[in-house]
Formats: sequence, C-alpha cells, structure tokens
Amino acid sequence: MNFCNEEKAKHYLANLNYYRLAGYWLLFEKDHDNHTFKKETFFEDVIDLYIFDRELRLLLLDAIERIEVSIRSKFTYHLSETFGSHAHLKPQIFLCPSIYNKTLTKLKSEIHRNKNEVFLQHNFKKYSDELPAIWVCVEVMTMGQISNWYSNIKERKYRQLISKYYELDEKILSSFLHHLTIVRNTAAHHSRVWNKKFTVDFILPKNPKKLAGKFNFESKKYIYNTLVMCEYMMNIISEDNHWQIKLDELIKKYKIEIKRMGYSSL
Repeated sequence: MNFCNEEKAKHYLANLNYYRLAGYWLLFEKDHDNHTFKKETFFEDVIDLYIFDRELRLLLLDAIERIEVSIRSKFTYHLSETFGSHAHLKPQIFLCPSIYNKTLTKLKSEIHRNKNEVFLQHNFKKYSDELPAIWVCVEVMTMGQISNWYSNIKERKYRQLISKYYELDEKILSSFLHHLTIVRNTAAHHSRVWNKKFTVDFILPKNPKKLAGKFNFESKKYIYNTLVMCEYMMNIISEDNHWQIKLDELIKKYKIEIKRMGYSSL
C-alpha cells in the first residue's frame, strides 16, 4: 500500500482499530491471503472510504430519527383516538399475547429508566395510572419497540390507518420498520453500512407511482433500497427535504463505486 503522508497514516492507525480499517481496504486487495494490494492503492483512498461510510451513517440516522418520530406520532394519534388514552394497556387490541407482554415489559423498563425526565416527573405528579398515557409513553419507545407495537396491532384496518399516511400497505410499512431497526442499530454502533449485506431486508413496494422502477430487486439486502425508501418517507414527512441532495453530494465527493451499495446502474 502507498502513503501520501506516513505521519498522518500513523495518527489514523493509532486511533482506529487496524481490524476495523481492514474491512474497508478489502476491495483494494489483489491477494487477501498474502495481503498484497492492487497497483496504485493509497492508504488515503481507504480513509476516504472510511470517512464516507461514517458520514453515510450520520445521514441515515438523520432520516431514521425523523421517520421514527413521525411513526410515533401516527401510532399515538390513531390508537388513542380509537381506543383511548391508555390503548397500550388493552391487550385485546393486540394480536400475539407473548409479544404484547414482552413489549409492555420493555415499555415499563424504559419508563423506569427515564423516570427523571421532566415530562415523566410532571406526569407522575399529576396522575396515578399504572403507566402514563400513550402519547407520553411513546416518547421513550425505541425504534425497535415502536416497530413491535405497530406490527402486533390485531386488526389490519388499524395498522392500515397509520400506513395510509405514507401511501403504503401496512405489511410493507411493518416490514420496513423492522428492517430500519436493524439499520439503525448498525449505524448507531458505528458499524460499516455502505456495502454491508443486511440479513433482514424488507418487502419492496410496487406502488405508489413515486417509487415505481426505483428499487433494485436483484440486490435487495444492500443499503441502496433502504436509501430509496428513506428518501420516499422523508419527502412525505419533511416539507423542505434536501436529504437526497446531501446523499448525492456525499457519493460524488468521495467518488464512491455505488454498485457495491446495491445500485443497479449509474
């Protein structure tokens, strides 16, 4: 491997795990067993790829945060409107008792863990219910928890009320939220995402027309389809969405080989 600046390379290697960086220079290798690289491979190329992946994770987390907050809002609104302020304490609303008990236990744990939050302290002083109202509880639910709560709603029509806002079938939304939980956890734990093959993908929608022809059905497990879906959701959630522009600029800045991300073509 070549180096433009060996001192700078030493600094990076002193602060980044060698094995961590190795995941990024694999594609530059000519012979992995002997650790030899293709001609004109520079350490700085590896670092650029590493920095791109880090910035891509941040961009993904930005979209996931907004999607999560939006789903929380729709989940809260429709369940409370139909079943009351404490819909989450009505097991008959939910399909699988074991999943319901598990999600409720986790919710209670999150409430207890966040008990010093001002909004929870205010609620406990004012009310004596077993748990706060659903619009309070939802604020401590993780992405994975909201995904489980949503997918376990017994009657399809109530799941459909929520997914209709995004012009998606409830099965697709449920599938995407499950997948997005995996992506979110991967990104939040600083793991590589740009060319990762995710074990959990999601049902690719054939409608609405806004998404027609955009998905790559041949490479379903790579990040490309996730990015397409995030952009679609962001266009609905945000009135002034520049997320796709930021993504395109990021790819262009680091001259990324997008086929490795699951893109079908340029």
